[in-house]
Amino acid sequence: MAITPEMEKLLFQVTAKVIEEEQLDKEPEISLLLVDDAAIQDLNYTYRGINQPTDVLSFAMEDEMSGDEVPEFLVLQDNNILGDIVISLETAQRQAEEYGHSLEREVGFLTVHGMLHLLGYDHLTESDTKDMREREEKILSQLGLSR
Repeated sequence: MAITPEMEKLLFQVTAKVIEEEQLDKEPEISLLLVDDAAIQDLNYTYRGINQPTDVLSFAMEDEMSGDEVPEFLVLQDNNILGDIVISLETAQRQAEEYGHSLEREVGFLTVHGMLHLLGYDHLTESDTKDMREREEKILSQLGLSR
């Protein structure tokens, strides 16, 4: 699947909107990698022990493990490198079709989702999930990417 100039523009707009909405003091450096299912499956297995493709993976540059082995994110303290986001375009296309919206909307969602993970948001509890979903939908609707 080819990455078009329009897709690149969308990714820039989405990341800029997250930076604006989260009121980051520094403009962060983010690596965004668009891959196929085979590549993301390999990463998912290597880093999470799950041998199947997924839609998005986030790797925070600065994190440390707490006593219970859950990452605690330390955002933009000494540098502006936030981390890496990997998105499977194959999975994004399937999910867009399944949910009945555009590939652009799905890639936008996955980018916002990945960035929020880099900023310490998570969905381990119902309350965390609700907070994260509200942030995602607010950002996407401001970009005209609502469902």
